[in-house]
Amino acid sequence: MDKKKYYITTAIAYTSGKPHIGNTYEAVLADSIARFKRQQGYDVFFQTGTDEHGQKIELKAAEAGVTCKEFVDNVAGEIKSIWDLMNTSYDKFIRTTDEDHEKQVQKIFKKLYDQGDIYKGYYEGMYCTPCESFFTESQLVDGKCPDCGRPVTPAKEEAYFFRMSKYAQRLIDHINTHPEFIQPVSRKNEMMNNFLLPGLQDLCVSRTSFKWGIPVDFDPKHVVYVWLDALTNYITGIGYDCDGESTEQFKKDWPADLHLIGKDIIRFHTIYWPIFLMALDLPLPKQVFGHPWLLQGDGKMSKSKGNVIYADQLVDFFGVDAVRYFVLHEMPFENDGVITWELMVERLNSELANTLGNLVNRTISMSNKYFGGEVRNTKVCEPVDEELKAVVLETKAKVAAKMEELRVADAITEIFTLFKRCNKYIDETMPWALAKDEEKKDRLATVLYNLVEGICIGASLLESFMPETTEKILAQLNAQKRTYEELDTFGLYPSGNKVTEKPEILFARLDVKEVLEKVEEMRAKEAAKDAPEEAKDEAPVIDIEAKEEVTFDDFMKMQFQVGEIIACEEVQKSKKLLCSQVKIGSQVKQIVSGIKAHYKPEDMVGKKVMVLVNLKPAKLAGILSEGMILCAEGLDGELALMTPDKEMPAGAEIC
Repeated sequence: MDKKKYYITTAIAYTSGKPHIGNTYEAVLADSIARFKRQQGYDVFFQTGTDEHGQKIELKAAEAGVTCKEFVDNVAGEIKSIWDLMNTSYDKFIRTTDEDHEKQVQKIFKKLYDQGDIYKGYYEGMYCTPCESFFTESQLVDGKCPDCGRPVTPAKEEAYFFRMSKYAQRLIDHINTHPEFIQPVSRKNEMMNNFLLPGLQDLCVSRTSFKWGIPVDFDPKHVVYVWLDALTNYITGIGYDCDGESTEQFKKDWPADLHLIGKDIIRFHTIYWPIFLMALDLPLPKQVFGHPWLLQGDGKMSKSKGNVIYADQLVDFFGVDAVRYFVLHEMPFENDGVITWELMVERLNSELANTLGNLVNRTISMSNKYFGGEVRNTKVCEPVDEELKAVVLETKAKVAAKMEELRVADAITEIFTLFKRCNKYIDETMPWALAKDEEKKDRLATVLYNLVEGICIGASLLESFMPETTEKILAQLNAQKRTYEELDTFGLYPSGNKVTEKPEILFARLDVKEVLEKVEEMRAKEAAKDAPEEAKDEAPVIDIEAKEEVTFDDFMKMQFQVGEIIACEEVQKSKKLLCSQVKIGSQVKQIVSGIKAHYKPEDMVGKKVMVLVNLKPAKLAGILSEGMILCAEGLDGELALMTPDKEMPAGAEIC
């Protein structure tokens, strides 16, 4: 019988720089799903890769003094090496600079143009360079990019547009009749309520203001704009040809069973991409899952914050499978997860070293101590054995149910419940006590056999998530990995088999203080390594578009004073706003600021800040704001409060 196919993709990583552990999480998550589907018997094709065009890359390459192709070759190689380091079992690593992809994108663009879905016009709006997206004034949030919160600049240029509204109702109908299409459900509600139901605007699909992209072959001063280039990798990578010459693989694997992406690009994958596919008369992917972010303990990872953690750094400290375990197990289904060095050490010690490593080590050590390593099933059973077997044998179905819902963290929890039950079984049966009574040797043999068998089944289930650990456990037990079908049977370990004489410690316990000291040493070395380069280079600068000149008299109308924040709280139902009570002289003003992503309310209290006092009061999110707290914005969009560098009283004039 032919295997049932399963085509899974990640979003392709943008080649603007080295991916941090939050980016790497997606590749590992997809890998665990792909591996589990293979274990279930599916014919899996797992595709990942890199997105390599756009204005941001053109700028970065110029800064680095290399060609765009040299720049992306270097970064793509770095991304691929990290995916390989993390033992991801992808079947194809596609690059959008691949010649066959570029040719198909040109053909797709021409086809959509010829059938009237793409037309030429002019785009005038607000443009965000990091996101490479245009927005209307109404779409901005506090005058900034609604996606990343960075500044936008006015832009006007000739461009080609895609008629999104033509397919909007068809997409709405599809989403309503296919509730599984967008997951989790909260992401679906966001797309429907914020974008589809209010009405779609036509989408800009070409640019003329930069050159690093796929040229529109019939109008070469235009390059294909990011999403029509990047999203089509999911079909070009498996052999799509819009002239009807698609490969057998495309005919077999499309539609994709799962597009696994970050929640920040859900709009592009659940609105733009399905509409492109409708225009090409292709079936839509079966499911798009927008996973949450993996954050550092103090917020989203950013080089400017100095809190970026990279996968290779973590692997140096903890090993590949410990890092895989952490990012897979610590990520909630829907909400953002948190990673810190301290939490990594705690999980390694409690779950990996204690629950799993200690279980395997104790079982092998007792088998060697009491029976010279021989594991025999003497079938001297007691009721507690049946309880153990029941937990072990029901784990497969529980894991499968969780994986069907993409609840990977919960699936791992089920496997560790099996291991914890084995540990409890040791406490219940007390092998050390049985060993003292010669008449109970056969009972002792059965206990140890049951432990080895339970561990074999658990280790076989663990393979999708921690493949190297599975291999190590089974090697020490001198056991074969079970097939998916064999996981329903208890007792397949060959009676009389021998375990290894010298068990290997799977996960060594770590001291959190020592780890943190080594982390500081690592960061100091990195800073020292970068220092000579920094000395040679000029300090980074930011150029922004010049505003209209103002007269001295106009400037003097603005009143700036030092204010002391005496209270601060989050604005309910707002993702960006804080409401501060600011003491200015003998007055207290209420000021609402879009800085929630950068400061916690409790951190604001007590700060002396620069305030524009005589700004006309206005309501933000329904709350009256009576001024403006001044901030500076850095290269990565991070905000810093403007504060006096000497102690100044609240109310001091800024002049």
